[in-house]
Amino acid sequence: MWKRLKHWFNPSSSHTHSDTSRVIDQELLKKDNIPAHVAIIMDGNGRWAKQRGLPRIAGHHSGMKNIKNITLMANALGVKVLTMYAFSTENWKRPKEEVDFLMKLPQEFFPLEIEELMENNVQIRMTGWKEGLPTHTLKAVEDAIERTKNNTGLILNFALNYGGRKELLDGIQQMLNDVQEGKLTPEDICEERFSSYMLTAGLPDPDLLIRTSGEQRLSNFLLWQIAYSELWFTNAYWPEFTNEHFLQAIAEYQHRSRRYGGI
Repeated sequence: MWKRLKHWFNPSSSHTHSDTSRVIDQELLKKDNIPAHVAIIMDGNGRWAKQRGLPRIAGHHSGMKNIKNITLMANALGVKVLTMYAFSTENWKRPKEEVDFLMKLPQEFFPLEIEELMENNVQIRMTGWKEGLPTHTLKAVEDAIERTKNNTGLILNFALNYGGRKELLDGIQQMLNDVQEGKLTPEDICEERFSSYMLTAGLPDPDLLIRTSGEQRLSNFLLWQIAYSELWFTNAYWPEFTNEHFLQAIAEYQHRSRRYGGI
């Protein structure tokens, strides 16, 4: 499996950002220290397109095509969960033309890539709220979830119509309802129990959070879950984020000491 990784990236390809200059030898990565859960804020599609004189939607389309490449790399490395921030609850504020285009991307992505994802045993999931999503968007996602539900490899988890603050508020409301109905007492509430009310219940918290485009903020993403995640930022826009970037992030992760507040 590890020798196959040579085929997943091309270090000689051209990049516009200096942080791609260091080539990572995947054979030197520690196989027993691969992050179980990697979360990615796929940022910079619009700016990537603007630099090339293209409309923003062209950037979103290129960004969509990059998802499969990174998914297959993560799967080959042994990552168990890959959560992609695809559309936030705040993204509805964008121009209608752009939102409409984004809502059509799942209809294109899944039919185009589902066979290869199936061949690689990838399971599709969604974290977010179905309410408000167009019927055609929801159908494309649900069809992919159903098609891949028995796969046992990497979980490709799309954060779609997702917001961290809303998740926290909804979780608290559900917990209070359970207290009122006698299903839960205040003494029962602990971190583990609270996590069970999050949309990511059953998944490990992210070990590593990656954000592209040079921005260094969380943007309302997995606010509870990333309390002790390692953060890694790159100037590369998402459409130009390569497997080599991903390997750099994993290598950096492996050189950090995770103390969880201890010494």
